[in-house]
Amino acid sequence: MSGPALNFDPQLLLAAQGIHIAFFDVDGVLTDGSIYLTDAGETIKRFHTLDGHGIKLLQRTGIVPAVVTSRDCAPLRLRLKAPGVTHARFGTEDKRPAAEAILAGLGLDWSQAAAFAAAPPHAQAEVLAAARYVTQAHGGQGAAREFCDLLLVARGHYARLLEEARG
Repeated sequence: MSGPALNFDPQLLLAAQGIHIAFFDVDGVLTDGSIYLTDAGETIKRFHTLDGHGIKLLQRTGIVPAVVTSRDCAPLRLRLKAPGVTHARFGTEDKRPAAEAILAGLGLDWSQAAAFAAAPPHAQAEVLAAARYVTQAHGGQGAAREFCDLLLVARGHYARLLEEARG
């Protein structure tokens, strides 16, 4: 039986091995960045199911998924509840202190987290410049899942999860 078909740069995999928590933004990462409003003023967001499944797989392997976002709306909270995201900060413009609070609450530090930065290809130029990995998939179209897969491969869990799925 062949191994996983994913192929990540070995240097990326080495850098990602010590990650125990993955932080995600919402707009432009878990969504395509669009905001839809109904006539009643309700916000509607589009999420990709693969991203939610990737987040679930992280949890199964002991990697904590966390969300820090400037948005706060009922659809977002509902979507994050589905894959079981329990570490989230909503409505915060200054994301670093919010992320640091999550880290402190879990007894982790930045070396175990997003010191390994990733971004979807349509991110702002300064974000792309800071990213160690740029996904092939766009935000809201599987970018988060791609990043999750990278972490799962780096931590040695991906092949096992693939075998379990084949059952």
